[in-house]
Amino acid sequence: MLNLETPKKHRMLIDQAHQVAMNMLRPISRKYDLAEHEYPKELDMLAAMIDGLEESGASEGAGATGVRRDETAAETGNKNGSNLSSVLSVAEMCWGDVGLMLTFPRQGLGNSAIASVATDAQLERFKGTWASMAITEPAFGSDSAQVSTTAVLDGDDYVINGEKIFVTSGERSDSIVVWATLDKSLGRAAIKSFVVTKDMPGVKVERCEHKLGIRASDTAVITFTDVRVPKENLLGSPEIDVKQGFAGAMATFDNTRPLVAAMAVGCARASLDLTRDLLEQAGVTIDYDRPAQLQSAAAAKFLQLEADWEAAQLLTMQAAWMADNRKPNSLEASMAKAKAGRVASDVTLSCVELAGSVGYSEAELLEKWARDSKILDIFEGTQQIQQLIVARRILGLTSAELK
Repeated sequence: MLNLETPKKHRMLIDQAHQVAMNMLRPISRKYDLAEHEYPKELDMLAAMIDGLEESGASEGAGATGVRRDETAAETGNKNGSNLSSVLSVAEMCWGDVGLMLTFPRQGLGNSAIASVATDAQLERFKGTWASMAITEPAFGSDSAQVSTTAVLDGDDYVINGEKIFVTSGERSDSIVVWATLDKSLGRAAIKSFVVTKDMPGVKVERCEHKLGIRASDTAVITFTDVRVPKENLLGSPEIDVKQGFAGAMATFDNTRPLVAAMAVGCARASLDLTRDLLEQAGVTIDYDRPAQLQSAAAAKFLQLEADWEAAQLLTMQAAWMADNRKPNSLEASMAKAKAGRVASDVTLSCVELAGSVGYSEAELLEKWARDSKILDIFEGTQQIQQLIVARRILGLTSAELK
């Protein structure tokens, strides 16, 4: 059963991640928020450190690349594995800076997709790549079933054509996990993901977007024109299983959504920690032994925000723990993403309000965290899409029955 305490085996990793966030990410956070699209060179050293930990076996699944279901886990018992350590370490890093976390070399969301569905041979072949993930297109946002980018088998290659937008780390990554359809007439079941490297002819980064938040992370528009991709780069099975439908492709989200929830948890906690200090400096005492209604309005509001944050954190841990223990977690992954995404926006904006003029100015990072947090309620499936998925799972309805 799930223990709601942080596992002892992961505490050293979490402490290390927190030290990195506090001493290496926080000091450069404002710098790269202002210098949008400038590559944070300081991250190269951190990436080398993570690579060293992974080679030594001491990383315990730190970062996005740790996300993978452990198919050798026992059917009984309790396993605290790489999924749980990943979400806990990602939360700590995002306590430092979400945008910088998103632009870590070889820690892209595409790496999570590869780790989730690739075969063992593919895992070895794509080891060391920095993979972004390209799903969204100009004609659709959260409804991933509407993918219109095509992949047509021609000999030993798939020929990919289409356009992808809002690709996180799309300019800096050296490969892209591209979602494309093998046959539009077969609907969702024909959607597959492919690893496309940047050096393949026909791949073009058109531009990087200017954004409200996570400015340290590049977000690109990429076009694919007659890009020939070896058929071995199709992740998972090339078979189109109409009965399985979209489940194969969507399995990626069961592992990546808890990661995004963890990002939201980390960003929200950063706001709470700083706001608690600012309130104390202003003479507002938060007493955890007294009912909220007997305290000041600011203290009562803060207690409510903390309660919401803790619920988001526990849901995130539950979804990751279930993946580690080979339990179906689609419902829990969407619940965690929905709750954490909404909490991050509510907490960071409320903290700006509680801190008054200090919260709204650039004297502190509260206003930046409020801007950064909004994307965490949008990408990897919006708040509304997550609620729809949760409703379908609880009611036992298909996407056709509940739209």
